[in-house]
Amino acid sequence: MFELVLVTIGLALIFDFYNGMNDAANSIATIVSTRILTPRQAVAWAAFWNFVAAFAFGTAVAKSIHSGILKIEHISQMLVLSCLVGAIAWTALCTRMGLPISVSHSLIGGLVGAGLASTGFDIHALHLRKIGTIGLFIVLAPVMGLIGGAIFMTFVYRVFRRTLPGRVDRLFRTGQLASAAAYSLGHGANDAQKTMGIIVLALSACAKTEDLVLKGGQFYVPYWVVLSAHAAIAVGTLVGGAAVIRTMGTRLTKLRPPQGFCAETSAALVLFGTAHAGIPVSTTHAVTGAIMGVGAVRRWKAVRWGVAKRIVYAWILTIPAAAIASGLVYMLFDLLGLVRWAERVG
Repeated sequence: MFELVLVTIGLALIFDFYNGMNDAANSIATIVSTRILTPRQAVAWAAFWNFVAAFAFGTAVAKSIHSGILKIEHISQMLVLSCLVGAIAWTALCTRMGLPISVSHSLIGGLVGAGLASTGFDIHALHLRKIGTIGLFIVLAPVMGLIGGAIFMTFVYRVFRRTLPGRVDRLFRTGQLASAAAYSLGHGANDAQKTMGIIVLALSACAKTEDLVLKGGQFYVPYWVVLSAHAAIAVGTLVGGAAVIRTMGTRLTKLRPPQGFCAETSAALVLFGTAHAGIPVSTTHAVTGAIMGVGAVRRWKAVRWGVAKRIVYAWILTIPAAAIASGLVYMLFDLLGLVRWAERVG
């Protein structure tokens, strides 16, 4: 069983890598499209701050993933493994297609799908109220990002309306380095913690390793898990997803340094607040909403709403698609006798 735990942890870190790879666009799209940094410089900048987030935030989001989706008594090694396989498959497919999906919601959908398949589709195995809160923030996160981006952009237009455009650009080129760093901090804080939650689930489902994740009977994340998760997402961001970067950085709307600064700042504030509250939101949703908000302030038609609509469709599909994929994986494992084998050796 311990070998199965190691496999699950390995898959969790692969998922985290894909998370960083798909979400590289979120972290660097604005700073690349405004030509503050080259793509290679930008991914290095974002990856650095993704890792630094390990030392700046707690583990409230990890706890929500660990015990806020499925009731803990229904957790098993094969369930966690099925969740990861389904979520990785959906994330890899969307990354290849250039769709900036919510990797977070792939993971949540995977837990729901595998959980239902493992319990004979018993809806009571789910924490419906907590899942409802997450569902609410599917809508609220991009709206908060959009409103924040629009407010910041309006404020900047009013304050600098009599300043020479070249001077404004130079000022915000420097400011955008800070806003991109802040966004990447929020991205690392929110998304790396989701992987931590899955790894802790795998450890707590195995009797031999349960003592690693309980301290005085309370949930906690071992420090090696924190560092591993942040390292994996940072490496994924460093590798980057070129197709997704093009979608977010150039196809959604054209950005100048002031717009990039406002979008990143708005999204970073959303992520800081939700990470503190332990709500596993989509970093993709937050920054895409913010980009649309700053674009709409300049001119409604400045936003390519056709591209935005395609992204929204991918968001809507993510939880059910990942749930179906993970549920099918669990049923396949059950058909092959792997579920019974894992229960026997566990």
